[in-house]
Amino acid sequence: MKINWGTGVVIAFGLFISFILYFVIKVQSNPEYDNELVTAEYYKKEATVQSDIEKQKNANALETKLEITKTDEGIVVSFPKTFKPEVIKGKVSLYRPSNQKLDFEVPISISTSYLLIPKSNLDGGLWDITVDWSYESTDYLNKETIYF
Repeated sequence: MKINWGTGVVIAFGLFISFILYFVIKVQSNPEYDNELVTAEYYKKEATVQSDIEKQKNANALETKLEITKTDEGIVVSFPKTFKPEVIKGKVSLYRPSNQKLDFEVPISISTSYLLIPKSNLDGGLWDITVDWSYESTDYLNKETIYF
């Protein structure tokens, strides 16, 4: 049987399309490839953008700013020393862009001016850290990215 160039092109396109469809179906059906959203409640989170901007302005207006540092023990969130630690309330959210299953939150309940997130709770890699906190009815928001 003799195949001309037109038939060869059609066969090549057919094989290429089959090859691509095979990988699309494989990725969609395999639970190892998790097709998750960045955040589950995207629209609900979008509604809080303006209040987050106000909180960030409050945090930037502080004389002594909140500091997030990486140490050998883990991640240390240092609050301004002029604030009473017992009055500070809120949460620290740790978001892992590469794996949603590693995300977690730590409530702020401290007796010293810093909060330590132990190294044992953190896998190596990039972490987006959000500290949403309040002191004497003023809300603050600090965000930082750390490679641990």
